[in-house]
Amino acid sequence: MNGIIKRSISGIVYIAIIIAGILCGTSAYSSLLLLLGITASIEFSRLLAGQKASTALTTTLDVAGTIFMISGFIAANLIGSPSIAWCFATLYILYLVARLVCQLYLPALDAIRSLGYSFFSQIYIALPISLMTLLYSRCGTPHLVLGIFIMIWLNDTGAFIVGSAIGRHRLFPRISPKKSWEGFWGGVVFAIAAGILFGTCFQHFFSGLDTIQLAVAGAVVAAFATWGDLVESLIKRTLGVKDSGNIIPGHGGILDRIDSLLLVAPAMVSYIVIIEYIIPVITNLIF
Repeated sequence: MNGIIKRSISGIVYIAIIIAGILCGTSAYSSLLLLLGITASIEFSRLLAGQKASTALTTTLDVAGTIFMISGFIAANLIGSPSIAWCFATLYILYLVARLVCQLYLPALDAIRSLGYSFFSQIYIALPISLMTLLYSRCGTPHLVLGIFIMIWLNDTGAFIVGSAIGRHRLFPRISPKKSWEGFWGGVVFAIAAGILFGTCFQHFFSGLDTIQLAVAGAVVAAFATWGDLVESLIKRTLGVKDSGNIIPGHGGILDRIDSLLLVAPAMVSYIVIIEYIIPVITNLIF
């Protein structure tokens, strides 16, 4: 029982921090993104310690790279300062060069593996979190970002409830034996229902997106949230670890909590670009 209480309290605190970071303005949101990126990057580097693919120096460089990328996107999309964005872009380029040169002086590490893990962390963690600035700035309000988080949480809830009740057919037994197709579709229904609710009752918070588009957004979130969870499970299974960390009692690490977001963010940016730019262009060309 104590474990359940601890897990519940830590879960509530985590959700409260996320909501506060989203709703309390640009500075709070920027701080939230940096906190998530830095913590997840450190956790990922620690996972690699057993693979002899990271050192304190490579971890420091990779965390610096994460900070530079996220800060550059913040400057460009949230602060609206191209000059500051270019400064961070330059620092990020220097990180890439420094990381390559650094490897010359680390003969104890497998060079290809070490560099691969470092640059993978930039693609897997830093870039998706950076893209969250685009989703925030797109409406000029935090509600789209908050709606995405709610869809992710409801997808997890629906998958757990339905999967626990009637889950029989394994979704991906090689990577996650507990996930079922029934649970997956339960999560999809919950996420789409959230999108419909947003469109019918709170559409004024989602400028330019109608009910159908928000419902489709729910389906996109559900699909990519599931893939995001599976990708992190694959990484942990490959590295032979259960959790990315223990910063959230009963829930593991930050990387365990944002694994869905890391695929949902680029998917949602692509979805917004498709419906706002690509579809209108194609429509104009045809008609």
